[in-house]
This record gives sequence, C-alpha cells and structure tokens, in this order.
Amino acid sequence: MSALTFAWRSLIRQPARAVLGIVGVAAVCALLFDMLLLSRGLVLSMEDLLEQAGFAIRVTATQALPGSGPRIRGAGQVASAIATLHGVAEAVPLVFGDAEVTSPARTRPLSISFFAANASTLRPWTLVEGRDLAEDAAPTGQILLNRRLADNLRRRPGDKLTLRASCGTGSSAMPPVVLEVAGIVTFPFDDPTQMTAASTLHEAARACGGDADEADLMLVALTPRGDPDGVRGAIRRLRPDLYAITNDEVVARLQQAEFSYFRQISTVLTAVTLSFGVLLITVLLTVSVNQRLGEIAALRALGFSQRRVAADVLCEAALIIGIGGALALPIGMALARGLDRILKAMPGVPADLHFFVFQPRVVAVHAALLVATTILAAVYPMWIVARLPIAATLRREVVS
Repeated sequence: MSALTFAWRSLIRQPARAVLGIVGVAAVCALLFDMLLLSRGLVLSMEDLLEQAGFAIRVTATQALPGSGPRIRGAGQVASAIATLHGVAEAVPLVFGDAEVTSPARTRPLSISFFAANASTLRPWTLVEGRDLAEDAAPTGQILLNRRLADNLRRRPGDKLTLRASCGTGSSAMPPVVLEVAGIVTFPFDDPTQMTAASTLHEAARACGGDADEADLMLVALTPRGDPDGVRGAIRRLRPDLYAITNDEVVARLQQAEFSYFRQISTVLTAVTLSFGVLLITVLLTVSVNQRLGEIAALRALGFSQRRVAADVLCEAALIIGIGGALALPIGMALARGLDRILKAMPGVPADLHFFVFQPRVVAVHAALLVATTILAAVYPMWIVARLPIAATLRREVVS
C-alpha cells in the first residue's frame, strides 16, 4: 500500500476531525489567496485602466498634478509639434476645472467636475448615448455628461443646461453659459459617486474666461509601433520646459507612494496567515499522531521503516492542505469580490479600478506557499514518529 493511500485511510477514519481540519485550512488558504491578489491587484488594474484610455504619455508644464500648477501655453502649437514626432498618433490637450450647473428641477446649483479636450480620433471618454462633440475646430454650446450627472439633472441628449465654470488655479467664476447636452459618456477615472461634464477647449474658454490655447495636461497616443520611452525622450528634447511621463512611470510612482500601503498590508497578512496555517496543520497532525502512537509502533515492529512512517505523516499533511487549498480558490474569489466592493466604496476610487485582480501567477505562488506550509507543518509530527521508541510504546499500550 502506498504512503498516500495509507494516509488517506488514516484521514477518513475520523471524518469529523478531517472535515474540520480541511475547512479550517480552506479558510486560511482563502485569506492567503486574497492577500496575494491584493499585493499587485491595484498595480495591474491601474495598468489596465491606463491602457484602456488609449494614451501612453502624459505631458504637463511641471511635475505638479494637472490643474494645480502652471498651464501649457500655446497648447495647439505644442499638440501639433508633438503629433509630428515619430511614433505619435495624436496629442490631445486637456483643461480641468470645477463648475456649478442649475436646473429647473433643483432649487440649488449642483457642484460638478468639469474638463475640456480637443480630440479628433481618440477621446478620453466613451460615448454611450447621443452624439459626440462636433469635430469642427470651434464647436459652440455643446457638453457631455456622465450617467450619474445626467440622471441627477434629468437631462438627455438635446436638452439644455446652465453652467458656471471655474478652470485653473486662481481663476474666478464667470457668468453662466447655456450649453446643449450632446451625449452621455463614461469617463475612465470617475468614481461611482462622481458627477462629471466635458466639453471642448473653446467652450471651456467661454465658460471659464481663460485662453482657449492653454492646457493643464497633454495626452499623447502612440502608433502601434510607437515606443513610449523613445517618444518621451523626443518630447523632452522638443520641449525641455515640459514634463513628460509614461504610463509605466505613472504606475511605478503610484506603487511607491499611494499603493505601497496595500502592498505592505498584503505582506503582513500573508506572513500572519502562513504562520497560522503552519500552526493549525501542525496541531492537527500532532493530535492525529499522538492518538495513533500504538498503531505506528506496531507498524514499525512489522517492518515499516522510519522513512515510511514519516512519509505517511507528510502525505496526510499534503492531503489536508491540498484539499483545503483547492477549496480555497473559489472561496477566495468570492471573498475577493466582496472585499473589492467594500474597498471601492472609499471616496475617490475610480469605478473601474479593482483591488483584487486574478492572474495565473498568483495560483502558482499560492501553490508554492502551500507546499512550503505542508513541509513545515509536518516537520514536528514526522520527528515524533521517526523517534518513536517501539518497545516502550507497545508496552505502554498493552499496560493501558
């Protein structure tokens, strides 16, 4: 009889203990699996979010956040110059600001986020209803709303709204302007509660009273063969006064700053979970071995070697952790979805950003950690059966 078969029969002889052990291991392994998903979940999700936006490079006047520092002057000329660089498909200038909108259905103005962009092909939003902004150089009187804002104002494409905007640092609110709702869109970095509107640079200048040829941020889209690092270097040589950063650099900066907290939490909880798992399996195996000392001594007397009885204990640990670890995967995925919903409820978190992201690599790491846990947990029980005094144990069993 193989060691694995013998361990299985030993395990199922006490089904209650076996079930409780497997359930406990499944719970521990599910938490371990979630911590592994969390360790790089935000990074992978942010990378995916930036790629979906379609822009590989961001250009600002300084390293300050867009909207909090000086603007890019001559935005149209800068965008045209960047668009001529090798590997660049399009450069889109953006302006950020705040606004208030009024509606006959509301007694008080509603504060919203407002930004403007001129784009010909790629746009920093996705149209879901109505029509996009007009493509001519200076369209007038058009605006796009996200779904939450449109529902709150009870506005649909073709309706009018009154907007009073303030764009840029130190700018003052201008007289209100009346705009037509062109369409309903989704913005990739909106959180579930955010109300956002967008228009063209021309409309932003009319609403904010600024210069239509200024921008807070320049989004650069590349051709399929465009190299982000090469284009970034070309932009810096073209305009040394501007600051260009690739998506990879954005993610790396976030990983070192904003995302580092979740990585540290994941590391700490992973270590705690592994320690608890080792202790749990060690206790289960030690109890099982102590209850079967007479049986093990009899097997040794019948010719079982130290290596064989130690292998039986190791196989029993492998069965408990293997079954519990397999059950942990669906449990962990279900738990991750629930935890993800809770964490995404924090203010400022984009609706499409996820804290727990599945990747095949996590399953491999999870399996490797379970193998290490199996070995560590079985060390002490294996030492007990290997050092078991056969004669003394059998005599004690007979006397008792």
